[in-house]
Amino acid sequence: VQLQASGGGSVQAGGSLRLSCVASGSGFSINAMGWYRQAPGKQRESVAEVTSGGIIKYGEITNPAVSVQGRFFISADYTKKSVYLQMNSLKPEDTAVYFCNIKWRYYGRTYERENWGQGTEVTVSS
Repeated sequence: VQLQASGGGSVQAGGSLRLSCVASGSGFSINAMGWYRQAPGKQRESVAEVTSGGIIKYGEITNPAVSVQGRFFISADYTKKSVYLQMNSLKPEDTAVYFCNIKWRYYGRTYERENWGQGTEVTVSS
């Protein structure tokens, strides 16, 4: 299973970007797809995830000043093996490399595997 992310770029504060990620491969089913981000010098943190059952979870970003709740919206189309992240009202603190993540398993198996995309850069200027 491979992931290809796109949609990153540079925007001014208050702007919007939409990230897309598509999984390729065969013989597997998706448990969940989501997005993480890693700012320079910081640990990778969860942004949002959506399960194959449609349950959405937004990550716990510890700094409330840069909470994504109400600004970022995750969606998925698993018929297309794709996940999207609509990012609105972007802040300079959202600057990071955004990584697509997939939790999956082979058909007929229960063991869950996890893969990461290559990352797409998002830069927000003030």
